[in-house]
Amino acid sequence: MAADILSPFCSVEIFEKGKTVGRKFLVAGNGGFNITNSATGNALINKFTPARFFSNAISAFDSDATRSWLLQMGIPTYIGSSGRVFPEIGIKPIEVLQKIKEKLIMQNVQFHFDHEFISFNSENRPVFKYQENEIVPIADYYIFALGGASWSITGSNEMWRTEFEKIGIKTISFQSSNCGVNIEWTEDFKSKYAGAPLKNISISINDFTIKGEALITHYGLEGNAVYPIIAEVRKMISKNVAPIIHIDFKPTNSNVQLKNKISGLTVPTKNYKTVFNLNEVQLALIKQFTSKGLFIQPESFISSIKNLSIPISSLRPIEESISTVGGIALDEMNDNFSLKKFPSIYIVGEMLDWDAPTGGYLLQGCFSTAYYAATNILNSLSVKN
Repeated sequence: MAADILSPFCSVEIFEKGKTVGRKFLVAGNGGFNITNSATGNALINKFTPARFFSNAISAFDSDATRSWLLQMGIPTYIGSSGRVFPEIGIKPIEVLQKIKEKLIMQNVQFHFDHEFISFNSENRPVFKYQENEIVPIADYYIFALGGASWSITGSNEMWRTEFEKIGIKTISFQSSNCGVNIEWTEDFKSKYAGAPLKNISISINDFTIKGEALITHYGLEGNAVYPIIAEVRKMISKNVAPIIHIDFKPTNSNVQLKNKISGLTVPTKNYKTVFNLNEVQLALIKQFTSKGLFIQPESFISSIKNLSIPISSLRPIEESISTVGGIALDEMNDNFSLKKFPSIYIVGEMLDWDAPTGGYLLQGCFSTAYYAATNILNSLSVKN
């Protein structure tokens, strides 16, 4: 994105650690290429934490701008479920990446592959390793987009943090975001139900509630009703407070409506499944975390249907996470995404300490920060000229 904005006016060179560009971009296409979200304005800005830091960048290049940018390259998009935006059906992630690469090549962007950032020299210019050589590109501005710490198979890792700290830039240790949670299942439950879905549920933690689906795994839970609660779980763990989530298996039914199902009836536990329209997986999960005394009483059982408490032991490791928080501390940054100590160095994307849910927001955050950094560089160049 940054190269696309700058290259019509400047000489731009991309130094890439791998043998090709965009491997992590392609990873985002696994299971459906959700490239942005249809939310705009404050609805979009408030999906980012901290929202204030992203306000200018999102306002300058929002999801509508992303869709227009793609359409100009011949990639029409459509809005799917929950506002997610996808390339038109039949367009593969590799085709989108190829269109972007072709556009950059037409704009004379130079690619340097197998060039890994290893340090800064005495003049605080980046040093790259290429074969047995060290390369120091001389430029007016440098934009770093080295990524977070998840999906190391694509080249992302946090090795760069050490080099930034050596030049006096504060960084924050990476932690998992948009990941699964560990729950201590019994071996019997795990062997029977790992891989089973929980559909049309809501999950709450503290004052936050999200509706969606979850998947029971051998380690705990994951899915679109789990990822949005991770920030709150992580916050509680950091304070040494044991996180407890609450599952509502019937979010469209009130307690009163469920109680009406048993009004005047004596309901044996063997009839719970039929009376409350529960499946085997839901019943087994409720049984896992409900005492026998409460389970056999229909009215108290209803409380478990609507508000089943499940303790979380920990988050899944960074390597399994969709994204991470941590990286360059935001108080090191100017509003234009340049470093306060080194204004010719810009940082964009997941290198920065920010968070956003899945659903297109992560890619949009990368697009927006890169666009805003690039346009600010162009403004600086025009002032100089």
